[in-house]
Amino acid sequence: MSVSRRTVLTTAAGAATSFATSTPPAAATESRLPAPTLHALRSAADYAVEKLRTVAPNVTAFPVGTRFEKWVYSQNGDWVGGFWPGTLWMAWLHSNDDDFRTWALASARKLAPRQYDTGTHDLGFLFYPSWVTAWRLTGDDAWRTGAVQAADSLIQRYNPRGHFIRAWGALTDQKNAGRVIIDTMMNLDLLAFASRQTGDRKYLDIAVEHAKTTRRFFPRADGSTPHVYDFDPNTGTQIGPNTVQGYSPTSCWSRGQAWGLYGFTTMYRRTGNPDFLSTARRLADYALAALTPDHIPVWDYRAPQQPHDIKDASAGAIMACGLLDLSTATGTPSYRDAALRLLTALSQTCLTKKSTRADAAVARCTRNRPAEDGIEISLPYADYYLLEGILRVLRPRDIDRAIDLSTL
Repeated sequence: MSVSRRTVLTTAAGAATSFATSTPPAAATESRLPAPTLHALRSAADYAVEKLRTVAPNVTAFPVGTRFEKWVYSQNGDWVGGFWPGTLWMAWLHSNDDDFRTWALASARKLAPRQYDTGTHDLGFLFYPSWVTAWRLTGDDAWRTGAVQAADSLIQRYNPRGHFIRAWGALTDQKNAGRVIIDTMMNLDLLAFASRQTGDRKYLDIAVEHAKTTRRFFPRADGSTPHVYDFDPNTGTQIGPNTVQGYSPTSCWSRGQAWGLYGFTTMYRRTGNPDFLSTARRLADYALAALTPDHIPVWDYRAPQQPHDIKDASAGAIMACGLLDLSTATGTPSYRDAALRLLTALSQTCLTKKSTRADAAVARCTRNRPAEDGIEISLPYADYYLLEGILRVLRPRDIDRAIDLSTL
């Protein structure tokens, strides 16, 4: 495994980052938007931030989803703990209200024990929007050190025989030792970050190898993907596609498709590998062709009742962010146009504005349809990616400060 020294030594910017002059200022970006789109996105961001301002003072743990419109919490963050401080950071960037900064830092600190957790592949979800963003926005090296430690924990899950990072289970648990899921593509940027910060290319090497394995086995000829692909953990030999959250091994779980689109585009930005970019395009093209006229993804693009099926607004928010990234990476305006349609639809039809009791901003999400777990609820990553997507459009320099949108 090898990557260029230039890739390894590209250093992520912290609080003192000087931004590329090609990044348009917010005023210039907004002036290019149709007035109805601009109004919808501004109103949605304002609504989400005001919702946070009301709810955040009473939040002492990590939201994982809603029950009867109220957040249900995890004390250790489960796999979604990074999204709550991440959403607070997005609110701070949008509002300049330092209360959000204070709440974001306090919430992120509670994730500290998880940097040593070798029992999950979700360390990117946990530490990128919380600790990496905290370092980039504050310059405090304690956040950077913790994020690199989380990357050290994550690479313990790498299987060199199969060239993949295993998804689930403790390192001593053989039950899921050969199980790979599309979601892991979103955890690889933590490894790219660790290589940039330490100058040690082992982290990015593993991320690249995992992405190559995912690219080889997950996308079908039409650009759709399964949720799961199983391998023999002892030999690395492929067994075949499977699913946990999709309808079937041959279906296409919409949130997984969005994770793949976003993750492959990010890996292209971190490596310059054109194969990752072409894969992101294939996944994007399939998902866009599968969208219904309301621009809100069904939970699975190949479930029997689609297109008249349960929606997943979180898949739409993630997909919009990935499409905006892909548009910039490819110079293809149609991907940006599609992202704007998604964000506008989410802003107009999926917010909780009609409720007087809702804790979250985004409704119409589906967590795990096959398990009948979380149908038509709110999810913390929907709120996070809605704000990230809107800020990518309205405040690109600010979102770059937070999550690093640089390209080799």
